[in-house]
Amino acid sequence: MKNYKRLLLFIKPYIPRLGLAVICIIFAAAANLYVPWIIKDLIDDVLARRDISTLNLLSCGIIVVFFFRGIFYYGQTYLVSYVAEHVIIDIREVLYCKFQQFQLAYYEKQQTGTIMSYITNDVAALQVALVDSLIEMVTETSIFLGSIGMMVYLDWKLTLITLIVVPLIGKAMKIFGNKLKISGAVIQERTADINALLQETISAARVIKSFAREDYEIDRFRKQNYLNFRANMKSVQLMSMLTPIVEFLAAVIVTIILWFGGYQVIHGVLTAGALVAFLTYAVNLANPVKRISRVFGTVQRAMAAADRVFGVIDTEEEIKDAKDAFPLHEVEGRVEYKNVSFSYEKGGKTILDNISITAKPGQVVAIVGPSGAGKTTIVNLLPRFYDITAGEILIDGVDIRNVTINSLREQIGIVPQETILFSETVYQNILYGRLDATEEEVYEAAKAANAHNFILELKDGYNTRIGERGVTLSGGQRQRLAIARAILKNPRILILDEATSSLDTESEELVQDAIDKLMVGRTSFVIAHRLSTILEADRIIVMDQGRIVEAGTHQELLAQEGIYSRLYHIQFDDKKIRQV
Repeated sequence: MKNYKRLLLFIKPYIPRLGLAVICIIFAAAANLYVPWIIKDLIDDVLARRDISTLNLLSCGIIVVFFFRGIFYYGQTYLVSYVAEHVIIDIREVLYCKFQQFQLAYYEKQQTGTIMSYITNDVAALQVALVDSLIEMVTETSIFLGSIGMMVYLDWKLTLITLIVVPLIGKAMKIFGNKLKISGAVIQERTADINALLQETISAARVIKSFAREDYEIDRFRKQNYLNFRANMKSVQLMSMLTPIVEFLAAVIVTIILWFGGYQVIHGVLTAGALVAFLTYAVNLANPVKRISRVFGTVQRAMAAADRVFGVIDTEEEIKDAKDAFPLHEVEGRVEYKNVSFSYEKGGKTILDNISITAKPGQVVAIVGPSGAGKTTIVNLLPRFYDITAGEILIDGVDIRNVTINSLREQIGIVPQETILFSETVYQNILYGRLDATEEEVYEAAKAANAHNFILELKDGYNTRIGERGVTLSGGQRQRLAIARAILKNPRILILDEATSSLDTESEELVQDAIDKLMVGRTSFVIAHRLSTILEADRIIVMDQGRIVEAGTHQELLAQEGIYSRLYHIQFDDKKIRQV
């Protein structure tokens, strides 16, 4: 009920339209209640008394009633759908905003397909509950209450006897409703698992085909699909049991009416028309109960989806602005790591241990070391993708935890090893660096990144759509667009995470030239496996097992004959051997 009430809060802005829809539903339901009364008058007045004027009146009444019923039916369907669609849009938007607020740690723990399932399948389940269930619930409740009122008017004693069975129906609905909610939660989870598997296998199509693992992936999908089938069949089984139980209890009601009502007609207490009308209202009473039980099952399954959706909405962001956080305005670019330690989980393995680094404005600081040494983790702490466990990180003497996250990240530009581009045009991908940039500024950024010439050679130039993740471009072209995007942003602090490690020699030269232009006048942190790209760095930090083990210039580190010297000679001696 808690989450159902929260769902109703989303309806609050649309209460006037919903109220009008409920009025339409009630009037449409009232038209159905008129039919048994017509049958009563037809038997008792028209057929028994051969009254032609009453027959004419009843005929006209039927046409008028069902004409207005059609209008009210249109109103209820349109208005409820209007409200439901708006509510779904609002929920989906709140959910998407929540996902945007989550930090990297959340995405590293969740599968992409599962996240997508929250916004698609779970919200869609709520949509079914809001549209179909709301109309049926109000309609059938109106018919139910109206039928009881008419039954009491016709014969209150027979009505009391009839209603003895109703609590049994309510008990059955409660028992099955709890089971249906649990079953619905399993269905949503199985559907999310299928989405996760689809996203994973589609994005890894090249790997699957290169290893000829199509049959293996088909088998994985078949197993997951079967689990989804089992979950759905469990729900079907419960619904299939609920409906006949309700129908049996309804049959008991009808039997009671037939016996006692027939007894009263035989003894002249009740007219035949009144009995037929009473029996029709009783059927009207049974049908709503049966339909409401079905709707109840649908709502319970939808509430399982609501639990998942609101569970995400209620999740606390691990990294967020402090209450008294202030904007970080334009900075000079002095960065200081003071005794910084970090672990991904509280009490977990220490990834960084007592790190201290100082980068002066305009300096280039390179970070090198074996895989797993903590190089990328160091730079991920600067834009607060993660929060440090101990110590502090300062920009121009200000602790980054005291400023707003958005203003902090506006001062930092990142060029990663794996370039992420959007399936938009080249122009829009560069413009992403600064959305208010002029067309000329976009062109200048592309020129500075050595990207302008190859862009002009594309089919539609800057208006060329580059496909998902820039799949239509080469690695070097994608990297130069990422650099152009960073140049357009014009940050004071720059992070280059192995930006040239996956490029061929020709592309590397073009990209490296663009990077050199980009770093001018900025405080730059460069992570590099290829030591040839950082020989001129102002300071080189050597990492090993989460600690700084060496620091200095290229020449100073070579003289120490430590880890850096060993890495340098391995790379350059290997290069000489390959050249020979």
